[in-house]
Amino acid sequence: MKLSIVDLGTVAPGTTEKDALADALETARHAERHGFHRVWFAEHHLSRSGASHHPELLIAAAAMVTSGIRLGSGSVLMNHYSPFKVAEMFKQLEAMAPGRIDLGMGRATAGPVLDLALQQNRQNPAQADHQQQVAETLAWLYDAFPEEHPFAGNPLMTNVPDVPQTWLLGSSPNGSNLAAGLGIGYTFAGFINPPGAAPALRNYREHYQPQGFGLDSPRAILAVNVAVGDTEADGLHLANSPKGFYARLSRAGRAAGSVMVPTPDEGAEEMTPAEKDEPTRIVNGRWPRFIAGGPGDVRATLEQMIEESGADELMIQNLIATPEARHHSHELLAQAFDLPKPQGTPSATVKAVR
Repeated sequence: MKLSIVDLGTVAPGTTEKDALADALETARHAERHGFHRVWFAEHHLSRSGASHHPELLIAAAAMVTSGIRLGSGSVLMNHYSPFKVAEMFKQLEAMAPGRIDLGMGRATAGPVLDLALQQNRQNPAQADHQQQVAETLAWLYDAFPEEHPFAGNPLMTNVPDVPQTWLLGSSPNGSNLAAGLGIGYTFAGFINPPGAAPALRNYREHYQPQGFGLDSPRAILAVNVAVGDTEADGLHLANSPKGFYARLSRAGRAAGSVMVPTPDEGAEEMTPAEKDEPTRIVNGRWPRFIAGGPGDVRATLEQMIEESGADELMIQNLIATPEARHHSHELLAQAFDLPKPQGTPSATVKAVR
């Protein structure tokens, strides 16, 4: 089983976004040393809790301080951007780090202010067609426009033969149908919609049709929120950070962008008993939003999710408050799944400038 990480550039309590960006690069180095398959960086705007606003910048920076781990976006929000711009940018990243780049494509709305701010035409904002945008991005990457199309005959970077892996990210059945029909990889955000994860991933696999976009068979990732401690009690305590963050969001209203990830102690103090006691393992067949505990407990839960969903890979989000605790959680998970460490990976840590 391959394990990967999605990093939000979480801003630790008492630190700055500058510190969080340095921590994100250290996460990539740490993940490579411990055998993780890939690290993706999120796209979140006007968010004080996460410094990963433009994943392509962190991908380029991380490529310079790692040597083999795959790097990508989790995800580029296609409803805000030109397919040509996205395709050319990730083709250039592929040229910078051959064989290591993933283009994860998704969509999201962040409210009327941000959605308008990201539009070039403020008077008549474009109505994004997600399916069309994803298909056009693939056509640019694979020079696959029909002969009569106005964009045909304009291949990207012809002296760069490699193409980034392409993935569709989603949290609903619609995304699974689109990924299956386009014949690209599919990642389901199980921490957003736990009940929908297994059906969507099974649906994707059942309806997958290769279309010549670099993938002959289905490839599915299940993304989950995981906190691992040395003991069950330690892991459950760490989970108070992501639980507390979502509890803060639920009460923040329009101020959601200013919500920070709490320490485990802060989260425990602020949550209601029901929020604090939200299950962290599968109970009566219901998947949890947060998975937490000791290494053995967490592995057992994740293996059941893999079996029920048919996922080929797990992608770990954790929202633990401090980078040291996040990295320790990743390390414990890598050990629990016996991840092989890559040969020749440098053990020394190169500190990013803060």
